[in-house]
Amino acid sequence: MNDDQRSGLIYAVAGFATLSVGDAVVKSMAGAWPAVAVAALRFTFGAVGLSLLLLRSEGPRAFIPSHPWLQVARGLCLSVATVSFFSAIYLMPLAEAMAISFLSPVLTQLLAGVLLRETVHRRVWFASLTAFAGVVIVLRPNLAELGVAALLPLNSALFFALLMIANRASAGQGSALSMQLFVAGVCAPILIIGAAAARFSGVPAFDFGWPTWDIVLRCAFVAVTASTAHWLAYIGASRAGAAAIAPAIYVQILVAIVLGWWWFGDRPDLATMAGAALIVGSGLYLWQAGKSPRGA
Repeated sequence: MNDDQRSGLIYAVAGFATLSVGDAVVKSMAGAWPAVAVAALRFTFGAVGLSLLLLRSEGPRAFIPSHPWLQVARGLCLSVATVSFFSAIYLMPLAEAMAISFLSPVLTQLLAGVLLRETVHRRVWFASLTAFAGVVIVLRPNLAELGVAALLPLNSALFFALLMIANRASAGQGSALSMQLFVAGVCAPILIIGAAAARFSGVPAFDFGWPTWDIVLRCAFVAVTASTAHWLAYIGASRAGAAAIAPAIYVQILVAIVLGWWWFGDRPDLATMAGAALIVGSGLYLWQAGKSPRGA
């Protein structure tokens, strides 16, 4: 491993670890403000900050997407994925929700065959079955205790996989910064409308007022750390290559286990760890198979 690859991997690990820190901060707001409202405020902060950066670096013309409806699809997928995941970590241990969300790389390869008409190799089906077995193991106590709500991280993984498909379709349609703004800029109004609809639905759990200053600061922190994490991962990919840093994403679950145990007292049992290992192992298997000439 040369110096560029080593530094790129360090950047990527730092970025993915930072994402888990933001997730833990989101979980700390459980019971204080609804997940959809937290997501709306987080993406509003993100859209404003990214707009200022894009205006300064690329000018007004960079705000015009070449395929607007594709950007709407990206924003809608991210909206559903984010609310589902935030709701999941409100209800479940952070590490368990995170483990199930890692089903998305496997789902992305499956859905690419259907939506992009890419060839789905046998290894993808094998990895999918293995990963789904891991999901069943991780879900086993939560499904009995929480019911359908326990499927929220699975829904998040599905819509994040759809987002990855939309990202592939929109490749080359703008800079990394503009593409990040397009998705946040669509996501924010969708979530604001969703939060308003939840507020006036009459469901007590969705009733909320103006956020306190600590909620505002925590949402701003999540927005800043998420943007920073994506920037670190981008730098890592540009230095070492996307394929080289791909396994670094799984540092998120290690950080989630540590933070969940230390901050919230969520100690994962052996079965949960085994299920998470199956999910992560399936993703790593697909990554390694994709690197080899026979797997291409």
